[in-house]
Amino acid sequence: MIATNKKDKRTIRHRRIRAAISGSAARPRLALFKSNARIVAQLIDDESATTLASVSSTEAKGATPMERAIEAGKLIAKRGKEKGIEKVVFDRGGYKYMGSIKAFADSAREAGLIF
Repeated sequence: MIATNKKDKRTIRHRRIRAAISGSAARPRLALFKSNARIVAQLIDDESATTLASVSSTEAKGATPMERAIEAGKLIAKRGKEKGIEKVVFDRGGYKYMGSIKAFADSAREAGLIF
């Protein structure tokens, strides 16, 4: 598959990442989806195909998308800790590790998730 546009390139990156990582009950996958308006994150146990916790940046308070991403990172860490989850596998969803994705990951790490 030859990638000619942004969406195809992200899809190729995502498939390559998902071929290498998988979540379990002991170490779930922290999966991200980013749109122009929001970031959605889920803690997923791939072995039983269940979502353990989720958060959307629409739930977070903040004036800018970056501030909402930071708050969402803190929220997912808090919800994970409530379920007894400390270690996760980070799935950036094929998005480049920069901007709001990086801010989300950094804030989740600061709040206590290990990845």
